[in-house]
Amino acid sequence: MNAIAEPSPALAPELMANALRMLAVDAVQQANSGHPGMPLGMAEIAVALWSRHLRHNPRNPDWPDRDRFVLSNGHGSMLLYALLHLTGYDLPVDELKRFRQLHSKTPGHPEVGVTPGVETTTGPLGQGFANAVGMALAEALLAREFNRPGHPIVDHYTYVFLGDGCLMEGISHEAASLAGTLKLDKLIVLYDDNGISIDGHVEGWFADDTPTRFASYGWNVVRDVDGHDVEAVDRAIDSAHGAGRPTLICCKTVIGRGSPTKSGTHDVHGAPLGAAEISAMREALGWPYPPFVVPDDVRAQWDATVRGAEFEAQWAQRFASYRQHYPREAAEFERRMRGSLPESWAAAARMIVHTANGAGQSVATRKASQQAIEALAATLPELLGGSADLTGSNLTDWPASVTVRADESGLQGGNYVHFGVREFGMSAVLNGVALHGGYLPFGGTFLTFSDYARNALRMAALMKTRSVFVFTHDSIGLGEDGPTHQAVEHAASLRLIPGLVVWRPCDTVETAQAWIGAVERQGPSCLLLSRQTLPFVTRSDEQVGAIARGGYVLRDWPSASTANEPGSSAAPQTVNPASMRRLILIATGSEVSLALAAIEPLAEKGISARVVSMPSTSVFERQPQGWRDAVLPRGVPRVAVEAGVSAYWRQYVGFDGAVVGIDTFGESAPAAALFTHFNLTTQAVVDAACRVAGD
Repeated sequence: MNAIAEPSPALAPELMANALRMLAVDAVQQANSGHPGMPLGMAEIAVALWSRHLRHNPRNPDWPDRDRFVLSNGHGSMLLYALLHLTGYDLPVDELKRFRQLHSKTPGHPEVGVTPGVETTTGPLGQGFANAVGMALAEALLAREFNRPGHPIVDHYTYVFLGDGCLMEGISHEAASLAGTLKLDKLIVLYDDNGISIDGHVEGWFADDTPTRFASYGWNVVRDVDGHDVEAVDRAIDSAHGAGRPTLICCKTVIGRGSPTKSGTHDVHGAPLGAAEISAMREALGWPYPPFVVPDDVRAQWDATVRGAEFEAQWAQRFASYRQHYPREAAEFERRMRGSLPESWAAAARMIVHTANGAGQSVATRKASQQAIEALAATLPELLGGSADLTGSNLTDWPASVTVRADESGLQGGNYVHFGVREFGMSAVLNGVALHGGYLPFGGTFLTFSDYARNALRMAALMKTRSVFVFTHDSIGLGEDGPTHQAVEHAASLRLIPGLVVWRPCDTVETAQAWIGAVERQGPSCLLLSRQTLPFVTRSDEQVGAIARGGYVLRDWPSASTANEPGSSAAPQTVNPASMRRLILIATGSEVSLALAAIEPLAEKGISARVVSMPSTSVFERQPQGWRDAVLPRGVPRVAVEAGVSAYWRQYVGFDGAVVGIDTFGESAPAAALFTHFNLTTQAVVDAACRVAGD
C-alpha cells in the first residue's frame, strides 16, 4: 500500500546532508544563538529517515495517517526547521533567517502550533520522547478500534530523534519501560550517540549501557550503527519495521561533524561556530554557496510535496472504501480526529449535572468524579483513562472500562491504562495521546505527586493539549499518610501556570460541572478531589448553571423580605438584615462547608455573610468584569478559606481581609484531628470574619 516511487538518486546523500548542515549553522550564526552541534551530527540520519521512510505531506501537515516525527532533543531545532523548509512545508527561507527572533516561525525549540509540521513542543529533554510514546499508543489503540480486515485506515509510525540528554532524564526510563511493556511496535527511536553534552564528554556522568537498558525494557535494539552512513541507517530503519516491539537504533555520531576544528567537542554543542569556522567549513565540505542558499538540484532532491500528495491520496482512497463499507465508523473516526464532541453532547452534559444534583449524595469528590467518568464514558467513546498505580484510590476507572494490555500478538485494545508508578511519564504520555488526536486522555495520581509531573503539566498548558489531570487526596484531609502525601502548596502553584485550568469542587454537582468544563475545553484541566466525604449542597437551578463560571454566589446576603421564607438560600436570621454588617466568605472544595456553617454564628454577631464558592479561579478570572464584580462586590470585606497556603488568596481578600489556610506542612493523624489541629474549623472562619468586620 506504500508503493510510491522513490526519488531519483541523482545526487549523493552527502549533498542533501550538507544542505541541512549549512542552513543550520547559517541560521545559528545569524541569530548569534543556538545549538549547531546536533544538526551537524544527525544530518545523515535525517536524510535516511526523511527522504526514504517518513510518510508525510508538506502541503497538508495534519492528514490523519501521516507518520509522526518528534525531535526530542529539541535544542537542535534548526535540523527540523531545515528539513521542513527543504521538503516543502510553509516555512520560507526568510523564517530560517529569523531563527530565534520575536514572532518568527522558528523559535529556539520546536513549538507545536507555531511551525507547520511540528508535532509537539520539545524544550525540556525527554518529554518529546514520552510524548511520542503517547502518539504510538494512540495509533495502536485507534488501529485496534477502527481498522477492519482489508481496510487499514490507521497505519503509521512514530519516529523519534533523541540524544544523551534525553536518556539521562528520568522520564526516559518511565516512558521507555511502559512502551516496551505495551509492545508499541510502531515506535522507532534513533539515538544520537555522540558522547557529548554541554559540560563535555559524558562518560564522567553517563556510563549507562543504553542498548542493554532498552533491551531489558523489551525493546528491539539495533546496536552500533554508523550514524554518518545513510545506507546503514536506512537498513536499520527497514529492520525495525515489523519487529513486533518498539525499536531503538543506536547511531554512533560525531557531534558537529563538518566543523573543521570544533567537531567532536562540547564547544560545538550550544554556541555559534563563528564566521571564520563557518568559512572554513564551507571550504572543507565543498559548499561554495552564500548563507541560506541551496542549489536547485539539491532542493529538488529534498522536495517531498509530490510524494507527500501521493501518500495522502492513497490513504484517501483507502478511507473512501472504508467509508463505503463502514459509514458509521468512518464518521466517528472523522469526528474524533477533529476533536469535536458528539451531537448528543449538550443534552448528555445537562443530564450528567442534573443527575448529580438530583441524587443529592454526600460523597468524596473523588467518588463523585468516578460517577461523572462513568456517565461521560457512555457518551464519549474517545475517553481514554488511566492512573499512576493508584486506581483504587484515584477512582479513575469505571465499570465498563477495559484495561489496555499487550500479549504475544501485540497491544490489545482498551480504554484504561495502568501507567504504573510513573507520574511524570504518564502526564507526558497523556499529552502525546492528545496531540495525536482521536482520544480525550486523562490520568490520575495524588495531588502531592503533581510535583513529579509538574513540567508535563506546564508543557500541556504551553501546547494547549486537551489533557485532563485528575489529582485526588487534595489536602491534609487525606489523614494518616502524613505530610509527605498531604498537599499544601500544590493547588496554589498549579493555578499559577498560565493556561492551566484548575478545579477544586466542593460536592458532586461541582465535580460533574468540572468534568464538563474539562471535556469542553480545548486545553488542559486539573481536577483536585477529596479523599474524605463532603456534604452535598442544595442549589437553585440558576446556581447550578453558574458553577460553569468558576465562582458564584452559593448563599447570598439575606433581605428583610426573604431571610426567613421557606426555601430561601439564605440562613434564618434573628437580626434585621438591614442593620447587619456585610462580609464575603470565599471557599473551595472541602472548606465550602466550613464557610456555610459560619453563616449562622456570624449572623448572631450582627454580620451577614455571603458565601462564594470558587471551584475554579482560573475560569472565574476569564469571566466578564461585570460578573466578577457582581459576585465579589468591591468595598465589601472578604475572608478566604482553603486548606492550603494563604498567600494565593491575598489577591482576592486584600491586606484588609483574612485567609483561613495552612502555611505549614501537615501531620500524620485522622483527618478530623488534623483540621482541628491546624485550626481549619468553622470557629476559625467566624473568628477571622469578626476580625475583618471590626469586632
